[in-house]
Amino acid sequence: MQMLYTMSRDKDLQLDEVLVNYRKNIKTSFELYLYNVLQLIKIAEYAKNDASQRAAKHLPTEEDKTFTSKIYDNDLIQSIATNSGFWEEVAGHNLEKRLDVDTIRRYYVDFSKTDEYKAFLKKEDNSPQDFKNILLLLFRSCTSNESFDEEMEGLFPCWLDDKSLVVGSMKKTVKALPVKPDFYEGYRPTNETSVDFGEVLLSKVSNEDKELLAIIEPTLKNWDVDRVAIIDMILLKMALSELLSFPTIPTKVTLNEFVEISKLYSTDKSKDFINGILDRLMKQLNKDGKINKEGRGLKE
Repeated sequence: MQMLYTMSRDKDLQLDEVLVNYRKNIKTSFELYLYNVLQLIKIAEYAKNDASQRAAKHLPTEEDKTFTSKIYDNDLIQSIATNSGFWEEVAGHNLEKRLDVDTIRRYYVDFSKTDEYKAFLKKEDNSPQDFKNILLLLFRSCTSNESFDEEMEGLFPCWLDDKSLVVGSMKKTVKALPVKPDFYEGYRPTNETSVDFGEVLLSKVSNEDKELLAIIEPTLKNWDVDRVAIIDMILLKMALSELLSFPTIPTKVTLNEFVEISKLYSTDKSKDFINGILDRLMKQLNKDGKINKEGRGLKE
């Protein structure tokens, strides 16, 4: 969608150029995931610095005396911290160089002041779920920080576009702790998704733009084509191409996916508009026998 929008704004852009940028963005999305995992580990690890500083106090409080770095020193997060394959990926993408020690410290210090972290420290027998919950709260504390988005966007310009994807992946990763040795592979874009689907869809919508518009226009009824928001029209063309050219994707999945995307990237009214037009398109295409899906129930 982003690449198609860029092409709509710059008529001189060629598909080959856009595909290069698309592949670069796909790679960056995986880097974003790895970086967020790395940063979470480093923030948790800062608890060891906290423990050292408390132990060095001349007059430690009772809280200082009982403090432990268990948010980091536990089997769950160590399944990532000691994962050689993960660190090879981090090194391969030069991600540690992007970390800022002051930022890590600030996120940890802010979180250390929360009631949830203090309660976690006081509890003597933390369950595996307790460790998962505190790590999820730590990550949420970071993402809700006023400067988080700005800092991430400074490192990864595509952060705001990929934020929801990365946040969802991070939650899934923490909930799956302790992770499997190759856990990160589940978040690496595969050729099936990025090439066989993504590049094919991008190319089809670009090359068949006029044909797709000709199918969509009659369903607009009282709407003039020029009045349709650019993003909405791009989403409609993408959805239509998916309905016609991807036989293994159920029609309901296409409808739901593009309605959800419209909620994120378009206007407040777009979801209803997209839903209505796609519903009409599906009915007309089914009537004309143009939707050919593989497997039972995929047209529904």
